[in-house]
Amino acid sequence: MNPKRVLIVDDNAVLVRGLSNVLKGAGYEVLEAEDGAGAVSTARRERPNLVLLDLSFPPDVAHGGGVAWDGFLIMTWLGRMEEAKDIPIAIISANEDPRLKERALKAGAVAYFQKPFEPEDLLKAVRQILGDSEPEPAAGAEAEAGAETASAAETTTPEAGATCQAN
Repeated sequence: MNPKRVLIVDDNAVLVRGLSNVLKGAGYEVLEAEDGAGAVSTARRERPNLVLLDLSFPPDVAHGGGVAWDGFLIMTWLGRMEEAKDIPIAIISANEDPRLKERALKAGAVAYFQKPFEPEDLLKAVRQILGDSEPEPAAGAEAEAGAETASAAETTTPEAGATCQAN
């Protein structure tokens, strides 16, 4: 059986590495993109089961200016692509503006995580979103979390119709 694939779209390499370690340790295949163009092409080519998406990206000056990508534009593009329109998207953002959270959830995000967050809280939400049960912990096997930590995260999943507070 092939592992489920999670696409992490964030320009913070440290966060991506930490989340990758956590997700791989839980048995997921991890795909990575650092910008909108990478997110769209990876989603089209690889068809992940879930996208973890940041909302803010630096200007795309390295690629001649191009499109001014942000998480909302990426969500719009993915929603219009036949290959990606049904992929759930969870937001991971450092922006503290509560209006962005509301906007993201209205735009179709299934969860919203405020950075910094506890990687185990995110992993629990990933399992819930993907309908995976939590595996029995192997003796002495724990995924190392190199991601940023602290703060609480709130997730909303339409499948369950519930909101859960993770502290």
